[in-house]
Amino acid sequence: MSSTLPGIPDIDAQLADRVLERLGVIEDELRAAVSTSDDMMQWTARHLMDAGGKRVRPMLVLLAASFGDVRAPAVVDAAVLVELTHLASLYHDDVMDSAPTRRGADSAHTLWGNNVAILTGDFLFARASSLSARIGAQAVALHSATFERLCMGQLHETVGPAEGDDPFEHYISVLSDKTASLLALAGHLGALVGGAGEDVADIMRRYGEKVGVAFQLADDVLDLESDAATSGKTPGIDLREGVPTMPTLLVRRRAAEQQDPVAHAIVDRLDQDLSDDAALHELVELLRQDPALEQTRDLAQRTATEAVEILAELPAGPVRDALTTFTRTLVQRRR
Repeated sequence: MSSTLPGIPDIDAQLADRVLERLGVIEDELRAAVSTSDDMMQWTARHLMDAGGKRVRPMLVLLAASFGDVRAPAVVDAAVLVELTHLASLYHDDVMDSAPTRRGADSAHTLWGNNVAILTGDFLFARASSLSARIGAQAVALHSATFERLCMGQLHETVGPAEGDDPFEHYISVLSDKTASLLALAGHLGALVGGAGEDVADIMRRYGEKVGVAFQLADDVLDLESDAATSGKTPGIDLREGVPTMPTLLVRRRAAEQQDPVAHAIVDRLDQDLSDDAALHELVELLRQDPALEQTRDLAQRTATEAVEILAELPAGPVRDALTTFTRTLVQRRR
């Protein structure tokens, strides 16, 4: 028999039941983890959590743990720790990117200002750190290393590639640090606390690194194809802030190497002031019709295939099958 998990259709029914039950517990524990008596923080810390989310990272923790015992005591703590770290990074990212919305709601800095948003992110990082301490020293070390990579990825995105650096290699390294590092932690830590063993944990870490890059490349496509009503994010916000994405890098390379009037027209617009909503919308429309968008989608799918090839090192069975479906779903999603 097969069943369905959020975003993962047609998986083994018994596995789905176990994971769904744990997801419910994780949701309760997430709310408990951000509970505070402070009148201000009790609202700001729950803002993005209450706005929803796909819970991709907790799901990966649970699937990795399912190679051992998904009901092991530390599995829920690991999943909550990873999701809190992700949520904290979103508060900081939205300040860095001046993003007006997140998950269909006003971003925290729009409602309360940059200082409150940054401090809320710090508060969530602190709560995540307390959970890593409860799990044990290895979790503390893994979490702190991931936190460092998140910071370095944001820094490298902000300052851009150094002179002589390949912009594509720089961009993939940013994706690896900002997105893939947390998915790698989810897979690695989930396997460890579930008792699946170091070998499985290492495979899940490598898988997380690869699927995280594929996930973010798919997000580059989604950022241009969707609208705020479906994705919860303002389309083209990275364009407005001058943040490179794979489609814009591909267009810039084409403009540099070819006499392509469309590519040159897009680059001209990329380098102009995009504070006006109409100008941003026009640029988004141009990029939606450019071959760079399909090239980015193809790259995301190829990277996802590489992630699935890593999964082939794991024991065959319903958990590996679920992870394969999970991978494909991440890169084919529409929101």
